[in-house]
Amino acid sequence: MPSWFEGPLAAFDTETTGVDVEHDRIVSAALVVQRGTGSLPEVRRWLVSPGVPVPPAATEIHGLTDAHLQHHGRWPAPVMDEVARAIAEQTARGTPLVVMNAPFDLTLLDRELKRHRNSSLAGYLSLRSLSVLDPRVLDKHLDRYRKGRRTLIDLCAHYGVELTGAHDAAADAAAALNVVRAVGRRFASRLETLTPAELHARQTVWYAAQARGLQAWFALNGSDEVCDPAWPLRPDLAAAA
Repeated sequence: MPSWFEGPLAAFDTETTGVDVEHDRIVSAALVVQRGTGSLPEVRRWLVSPGVPVPPAATEIHGLTDAHLQHHGRWPAPVMDEVARAIAEQTARGTPLVVMNAPFDLTLLDRELKRHRNSSLAGYLSLRSLSVLDPRVLDKHLDRYRKGRRTLIDLCAHYGVELTGAHDAAADAAAALNVVRAVGRRFASRLETLTPAELHARQTVWYAAQARGLQAWFALNGSDEVCDPAWPLRPDLAAAA
C-alpha cells in the first residue's frame, strides 16, 4: 500500500485583500485535487468581488484589481458556500488537505463563512475531522536547524518543486501539494508510518512550539508582535467574548 504522500491529496489556497484574518477578504481561491502521484490534478477556481476596495499593496502581489474583480468576480456568499462544500467533500472522502500556513487561509475562510453565510467551516464539515498538512510546519519541524526563509517560494526552491505564476491561488495550491509530497519522500523514515490524522495532531503541537519560539525571538529583539499558537484554525475571539 502506498504511503500517504504518494496517495490522494487536496490543496487549498487563497489570495486576499490583506493579512488580517479577522477583517480582510478573499478575492480568489482554488482547490487542487490529485488522486495520486503523477495523476492529472483536478483544479477548481473561484474569483470573488469582495465588496470592499482592494488595497494597491495587495493588487501588487496577486495582480487582481477592483475593476477586474467587479467585472469577473462573483458575490462572496455563494462562492464561500461552494468552497466550503468542496473542502467538506474531500474531507468526507478522507483526502488530506494541504494548506500552506493553514491558520491564515482556513481562518480567513471561516470568517468569510460567518460574515456571508452565518455559518462556519466547522459547520460545513459537520462531524468530519480535517486532516491538514501544512508544508511550512512540516518542514520547520523536520529540518528545524536549516537557515533561511520558509515561504512557499523558498520551499519550492529547496525541494526542487516548480512554481510558475506565484501568488495565483491555483498555482500556489499545486506547488504546496507537491512540496508536501517532496517532504514526505525526503523524510519518509520519520513520516511514512504516521497517518494524516496522526500528523494533523502532531502539527498542532509542533506549530505551538514554533510560535512560542518565534514569540521569544520577537521579545528578545524588542518587538511586541504576538504569535498565536493555534493551528490549523485560530479561535474566533468575537464569538468567545
